[in-house]
Amino acid sequence: MNKTAIKNFAIWARNRLIADIKYRAGLMGITENGIANALPQSGSATEFYDIGTAEPYAINSEEIKQRRALVDVIRAKEKDSDYAVAYKYIIEEVAYTWFNRLIAVRFMEVNDYLPSHMRALSSESGKTEPDIVTNPFDAELNLTSAEEEKIIALKRDNKLDEAFRMLFIKQCNALNEILPALFEKTSDYTELLLNLSVIDQDGVVYHLVHDIPEEDFNVSEGGQVEIIGWMYQYYNTEPKNDAFAKKGKITKEEVPAVTQLFTPDWIVRYMVENSLGRLWVEGHPDADLQGRWKYYLEEAEQEPEVQAELAKICEEYAKLKPEDIKLIDPCMGSGHILVYAFDIFMQIYENAGWSAREAAQSIVEHNIYGLDIDDRAAQLSYFAVMMKARQYDRRIFTRGVHPNVYAIQESNGINREQLKYFGAELDEMEKNTAILQIEGLLDTLVDAKEYGSILNVDEYDWDLLRRFVNSADIGSQISFDTYGLDETAEKLKELIEIGAIMAQKYEVVATNPPYMSVSSATPKLNKYVVNNYPDSKTDMYAVFIERGSNILTQYGYQTMITQQAWMFTVSYEQLRRKLCAETIISLIQLGARGFDEISGEVVQTASYIFRKCYTKKYASSFCDLTRGKSEVEKRDIFLDKKEIYVVEYNDFENVPNYAMAYWMSHQSLCDFGNKKFSDEYVAREGLTTANNELFLRMWSEVNFNRVELDAKGEDDAVSKVKKWFPYNKGGTPRKWYGNNELVVNWQNKGQDIKNCKDERTGRIRSHNYNNEFSFRESGTWTAICSGMIMVRYSKSGALFDSKGASFFGKNHESLLFGIGLLNSKVSNVFLKVLSPSFEYKVGHIANMPLIDGSRINIVTKVEECINLSEKEWKSYEISWDFKRHPLLSVIPCNSELFDNTDDIDLSECYTCWENECNKRFNQLKANEEELNRIFIDIYGLQDELSPEVEDKDVTVRKADLQRDIKSLISYAVGCMFGRYSLDEEGLIYAGGEWDESRYKTFIPDKDNIIPITDEEYLEDDIVSRFCTWVKTVYGVKSLETNLDFIAKALGNKGDTSREIIRNYFLNDFFKDHCNTYSITGSGKRPIYWLFDSGKQNGFKALVYLQRYNADTIGNVRVDYLYRMQRVYESEIGRMQDMIDNSKNSREVSLATKRKEKLQKQLKECREYDEKIGHLALARIELDLDDGVKVNYRKVQTASDGKFYEILADSKNIMVKEK
Repeated sequence: MNKTAIKNFAIWARNRLIADIKYRAGLMGITENGIANALPQSGSATEFYDIGTAEPYAINSEEIKQRRALVDVIRAKEKDSDYAVAYKYIIEEVAYTWFNRLIAVRFMEVNDYLPSHMRALSSESGKTEPDIVTNPFDAELNLTSAEEEKIIALKRDNKLDEAFRMLFIKQCNALNEILPALFEKTSDYTELLLNLSVIDQDGVVYHLVHDIPEEDFNVSEGGQVEIIGWMYQYYNTEPKNDAFAKKGKITKEEVPAVTQLFTPDWIVRYMVENSLGRLWVEGHPDADLQGRWKYYLEEAEQEPEVQAELAKICEEYAKLKPEDIKLIDPCMGSGHILVYAFDIFMQIYENAGWSAREAAQSIVEHNIYGLDIDDRAAQLSYFAVMMKARQYDRRIFTRGVHPNVYAIQESNGINREQLKYFGAELDEMEKNTAILQIEGLLDTLVDAKEYGSILNVDEYDWDLLRRFVNSADIGSQISFDTYGLDETAEKLKELIEIGAIMAQKYEVVATNPPYMSVSSATPKLNKYVVNNYPDSKTDMYAVFIERGSNILTQYGYQTMITQQAWMFTVSYEQLRRKLCAETIISLIQLGARGFDEISGEVVQTASYIFRKCYTKKYASSFCDLTRGKSEVEKRDIFLDKKEIYVVEYNDFENVPNYAMAYWMSHQSLCDFGNKKFSDEYVAREGLTTANNELFLRMWSEVNFNRVELDAKGEDDAVSKVKKWFPYNKGGTPRKWYGNNELVVNWQNKGQDIKNCKDERTGRIRSHNYNNEFSFRESGTWTAICSGMIMVRYSKSGALFDSKGASFFGKNHESLLFGIGLLNSKVSNVFLKVLSPSFEYKVGHIANMPLIDGSRINIVTKVEECINLSEKEWKSYEISWDFKRHPLLSVIPCNSELFDNTDDIDLSECYTCWENECNKRFNQLKANEEELNRIFIDIYGLQDELSPEVEDKDVTVRKADLQRDIKSLISYAVGCMFGRYSLDEEGLIYAGGEWDESRYKTFIPDKDNIIPITDEEYLEDDIVSRFCTWVKTVYGVKSLETNLDFIAKALGNKGDTSREIIRNYFLNDFFKDHCNTYSITGSGKRPIYWLFDSGKQNGFKALVYLQRYNADTIGNVRVDYLYRMQRVYESEIGRMQDMIDNSKNSREVSLATKRKEKLQKQLKECREYDEKIGHLALARIELDLDDGVKVNYRKVQTASDGKFYEILADSKNIMVKEK
């Protein structure tokens, strides 16, 4: 099946149908802006509407009635919302109606199911004109003589589209005789708005016929009726996206689109074969029948006493006849599950001796039931079931058979005053009973589409209610009160059938329920769920798990595919405990990517088979398919039968929150019986500032003199009179040490944060201050990971965030033991259960089993791991403990290699650094493996865990030539600005007083402005300064060798090393700098700012944020921008002179080309000067405490409040404008 073609067509067709229908409505004065009145010259037979042309648009008497009906339905819908919503809803409903009919007719014509056996949308011969247009009078459409004459005239005048529309409507009306629930009579506004063409090759009919392979529809060539389901899902793609994108609750109209998810075929087969199929073969054993079911999972081996219990259940199944078994899909969508259930029922009937023809009608009437809140989905299910029946019985359409599939309807519009006219043939007691019951049913079904099939409907005397509605008598009382009585009767009949389906019990419940948070639902639905399903109120799929159990018969089977969270998370604990009253036969955990239509980790699913009875010590089969990365991979793992775990459900009692840790060994489950992590450690979720943009900074963007790293407690922090303090907030995956990048404003014990109020309510928004744990040493971790938890040691002096939760030990050794345990493979065994979504919360850590062992060796190893990781972290300039770039620091450590300081080979420095990194990496890996060994022994998990650590899981980096050379260049730029000095280690200047005496070997730039040019124009540009720096550090003799080494590592374009380095500074340095100085989720925080005139590279210059002052922009303009303009003017003159005087054509061509480039650069500089001039005059002062994002906007905002973009990448760096 070509799903790509189906998807592309369905999405495109929806938009095209809506556009065509809007166009038709617009011709009659009905637009998204309102409803226009007919023009004054209109009469009862003809109405005219202004469409902006010389001649108005005219409609006749029948069309006038249809238009009025359209206006009435829009106005009625408008009462529930507003005109715009009503107009959109009705237009989309009409588009959906015709889409469904088009798809249905296409399916029927391809399979030769149309009564006339004549194609209505295409031709057997392949011509564009459909056969129904070519031979309209052979199509058995009961045309009147007037219609026949009109068709002849239309064909004669070559008005084929009009002829087609007329014939297609007649075909749909004819299908009303055999499929009334899908093909309602169209002599209403839907007919009026139909706007189809068979001639237009960009029309819906043409694309339907030509874009989707015919064999996808043809059941005799491998096509399946499930194509209807794919059409339904893909048609809803854009409405689904729109509903998710908007803010606010999901409305009842949006629920079908939002929750639509077409179940993969193999999972449907697993569900139906192991529920319906199992129920039959356990009571009527048949190896041949069971052997036909590819996804049937054999029952696990059971203890003798369990087998005896199962034998009694099988005796009950043996009493069932095929027609006794009722299966319902309460969220049927387009009927995918029902269609496959039909096939299994057919096999059951044939196994019991029935003919296919007899079985088909019995299945439709007695076995298959379905409900949905979406009218159009219900129509498609109805159609799918009838097409499946037609596959087995050619005459099924002639018998008036109606499937038990319905869209749930509301009782809101029922005229209850008319109930007294019903029940004419009942005695007084029966009538009173019927009225009482029908009133109860109508009360239950008020706003029923809000709730769907989770509504609890009482068991009534349904035959009595049917007789009540079928016997109406108004006698001589025809009046206003009896107007519409027939319509009321039809609505009541439908509600009675729906109520009966909702109230009865079923042998099998099989569905893919909606995945939707109850909190995002409407208030009505939310309240109903909380009141009626308190143990599963988190998500709608969990509500349906509970509902499914409620409507099962004793020993019946429930099968669903749902999100997997109910198996593990705390919020579903009571639901899991409820399920102890049932028996899990099998469960397959698909995890992420169980649906190819949904990428990523968002939807993680599981499918299961439950039996409604408790069988003590029953061994359930669990299948882990989570390693599969697609539907096919997961299916193949299932068929391989190697990932099956056999577990008794009661074994989960030891697991915190009764989580279903089916993959755990018996030893692991026993380990949960030990003391908990919380018995020794205190774990705390950290501070919520309520405004991170205001209160958090990267330490590198503020005045470092106002940062305190070593506060011993609250009082000590106050005494230091500092503003910024280290702040743990998770960060990138890293163990042992690091991610120390943020500081928080905790001046005066967090006075500003503690007084941060909601502007609307006046409430304090921040919380979780954790005063007694602030500034203590701790183990901290990132809340959300993609795998194992990663814990880092945090020295005393830091606060911590809600996303950087922390735990605290009884003493230093206790803390290190806890860090070692959590960073070992052993913790993952338990945390995989406690936090299956890899969001590690305080409660998960607290519930870790804690088993003691010899701590001395563990603490020593952990300390080594921390030291190794800390040393590596300090080699990055984003560390506040950074001393000197490692490609410099290796020189004194390897003095025997570098005895001549005037001739140091940078490549040898890199080799030394590479060796150091490898040694550290290997040592850390060995330490982690040793810790794994120790903890595996302590927890007795030798049979299920290996201590080996993969390289990818070691979180210190190995050397990387390009990355490390780029960081060397960054360090060199820091030296040029005075952030660092070659004479001292560590951070030298990051705000405060400038001290020239700290720079002797290499003098920083005096005016804090370093130009970047695309050619060698200036003697003090960044490339010349960099070359000077390399010469100073590594010596004169090796300069060219070292520049070559750097250029090769960079890999930029250029003919010489200097040109390559120049191109790096011109094009890539600032991007790399922004990536280095950035915060995940919060953006870039560069400390070197790039003045940038634009794409022509006319002017570029770097400045250092911490040295910026009110004169900086003026200095950039006068000393550098003007200077570059003069350079360009001079070079343009030189090129012109060459053009005028050279006799070498190639030289002239090159000069012309360069002159054009220079002119563009000069023009760009002059335009840039206009912008920078406003800012230079403003003499803007900055407060470093405001941070980069605020200051980046502030420095580009003139005195008049106007923004002038002079800095690179402003959109992605500066704070959003309020």
